[in-house]
Amino acid sequence: MTRLLLKWVLNSFALFFVMKLIPGIQIDRLRDLLIGTLVIGLLNTFIRPIVILLTLPVNVVTLGLFTLVINGLMFYLAAHMVEGFRVAGFGTAFVAALLFSLISFVLNMLFQPISRN
Repeated sequence: MTRLLLKWVLNSFALFFVMKLIPGIQIDRLRDLLIGTLVIGLLNTFIRPIVILLTLPVNVVTLGLFTLVINGLMFYLAAHMVEGFRVAGFGTAFVAALLFSLISFVLNMLFQPISRN
């Protein structure tokens, strides 16, 4: 449970940095930031695998690059689901999803708990 909470906080920081770095992203309040992070996580957990499965032929033809479009779509969809979270357009969501993934990956690697063996 603590690990899940840590991931949520780290991904919230990643979304905050994306909001500050990309001009087309606006989040009104901290509550909207936290809910937006939760919605992005839930979409990526439950909806994204189904969409990837349905678009598998396109993904194969594009050598997996269509997955980047799907990531942008999930980010754009999350912005439409959370009231205080706005994205200027799909292009902005595409770039934001790339940056969000990169920042989130780095933060999760830096704060990964050391396992004892």
